[in-house]
Amino acid sequence: MTRRVVGILGGMGPEATILLQQRLLATVKATDDADHLPLLIDMNPQVPSRIAHLIQGTGTDPGPALAQMAQRLEQAGATALGMPCNTAHHYAPAIEAAVSIPLLNMVTLSVARARALLAPGAQVGLLASPAVRMAGVFDAALDEAELTPLWPEDGDRMLTAIRTIKAEGPVPAARAILTSAAEELAEKGAALIFVACSEFSLIADSLPSIPPVIDTVDVLAEAIRDHTREE
Repeated sequence: MTRRVVGILGGMGPEATILLQQRLLATVKATDDADHLPLLIDMNPQVPSRIAHLIQGTGTDPGPALAQMAQRLEQAGATALGMPCNTAHHYAPAIEAAVSIPLLNMVTLSVARARALLAPGAQVGLLASPAVRMAGVFDAALDEAELTPLWPEDGDRMLTAIRTIKAEGPVPAARAILTSAAEELAEKGAALIFVACSEFSLIADSLPSIPPVIDTVDVLAEAIRDHTREE
């Protein structure tokens, strides 16, 4: 059987891309290598910094680099694209304009999952980079779903945690910041929390189970599985 192949715009960061592969493996019940799903991965850690471009206003626009990656993956045979970086979804229009295949948009897919679980007007907490908030990455999808975003008060602390994970891995200091932010969002009335930074996905096992948590990397992994298996 010939399967569809999803192309991954990776390297933002490298561990997050590997994590997506691990999460995708976990969606498959396999008895042999051939039961697993094919992927094409463009692992490009040299994509210009999204934080430098969106927060600091000094960095190069990552859009053209992402568009080129998308084109390479399409030319290599990808039938859809995935990108395990929430912040980079700010540049989704540049990616989609560069190719003729769909982007499995982890932002809109995750919001659709939340909308199916929550009543209109419910508050959704976001554990994400401050760049996600500044760029309004989730705003349109949440507004259409009639859901209200909640953010941790200290965005700088969230950025510190992200940078710590990129440099040192899933260390206790970063876990403490994420757990504290989740507790803050719960106290503010979040009915559900998004893990909306793939660095945070690396330490999402630290989070309390209440309120419920949706990890956008998990949503993307399931979308890749479903696309690949589609007849």
